[in-house]
Amino acid sequence: MPVHLNVPLAADLLPIAGVRIGVAKAGIRKADRKDLTVLLLDEGCAVGAVFTRNRYAAAPVQVCRDHLASGQAIRALVINTGNANAGTGEPGLTSARQTCHALARSLGLHHEQVLPFSTGVIMEPLPLDRLLAGLPQALADAAQPQSGAGAQWLSAAEGIMTTDTLPKAYSQRFELEGHAVNATGIAKGAGMIRPNMATMLGFLATDANVAPTLMAELARRLADASFNRVTVDGDTSTNDSFVVVATGRAGHAPVTDLDSAAGRALLAALTSVARQLAHAIVRDGEGATKFMTIQVEGGRTPAECLQVAYAVAHSPLVKTAFFASDPNLGRILAAVGYAGVDDLDVGGVDLHLGDVHVVKAGGRHPDYREEDGQRVMKQAEILVRIGLGRGAHTETVWTCDFSHDYVTINADYRS
Repeated sequence: MPVHLNVPLAADLLPIAGVRIGVAKAGIRKADRKDLTVLLLDEGCAVGAVFTRNRYAAAPVQVCRDHLASGQAIRALVINTGNANAGTGEPGLTSARQTCHALARSLGLHHEQVLPFSTGVIMEPLPLDRLLAGLPQALADAAQPQSGAGAQWLSAAEGIMTTDTLPKAYSQRFELEGHAVNATGIAKGAGMIRPNMATMLGFLATDANVAPTLMAELARRLADASFNRVTVDGDTSTNDSFVVVATGRAGHAPVTDLDSAAGRALLAALTSVARQLAHAIVRDGEGATKFMTIQVEGGRTPAECLQVAYAVAHSPLVKTAFFASDPNLGRILAAVGYAGVDDLDVGGVDLHLGDVHVVKAGGRHPDYREEDGQRVMKQAEILVRIGLGRGAHTETVWTCDFSHDYVTINADYRS
């Protein structure tokens, strides 16, 4: 059951002028479920994206990179669930390209103006005939009046799910240079989640006016502050993708520098949306019962703080102890020790579990009592603070526990 995560309400999702959405049931893997989504972008939209660092990048990821590098203005996104089109070789690339050609023909676009995305089972051929047959239905849905745009965004969030138990969508309205600006995002992911991204698809749209030359950097900064700080199981997927769209319809002057006052305000607002979506992925982690914040303080560099945070967040022994509410907290110290900070003086390490001071100066705090640790570990949301005592940097990673259900879900995934 998701950890403090509710189904988003269509009424809470804001429309983004310049974006139209259509969703279809194409039967790609299962009959009678939403599994094909198109996002159609008006002329003048700016797009940026980041993708998995897995060397076995899926065919749609490879095609997306090529199309973004082509210099063509991106006008459409097409997303299928039920099949990852990964580990499929040249036939998979051909299928991804044919998907783009088919959608482009229907819209009067060049095929490089379309970005394809897939998620689902790896190493199975994409059922291209079913996908292409579903495109007219998705386009017809996008042609409907978008006055209920919140419902369309929610439908899209449902249409990209795989093992997710709930759709993930979030909106925020903010002000930029005296103008009201909307931002709405959707995401999917529950397993095979690890930074650099994950079996994660994220799509964030705003009507802010952003210079096209900034979009790649904007996507990278947002990912680094959100999706690249979450982990469920330490597996980096073949398909993860995060796309940011700025339609320019809000009416303010273009943002041309992310470090300007307007740029910082834009980053703050969009980071808030991206983090909500990233946290939703962890809260809906396969079999998750607890949401854990791993905060590492006192590092010499941000990189070593993240090394330690990821070591703790990825440890199956740590994660299973949290599931059991077992304050076997030496497992956390072991993970800190093998994180790879070779000159770490463990005599300077501190550990807090919630409001409980567990470790002081590298050893058990004299006042620590196991029943206090267990009290915190029984909570659904837990803060783990690790002090390295060697610098001024702090970094945070969000993760979840490992339960019996994680094994069950992944053992049964293809059935």
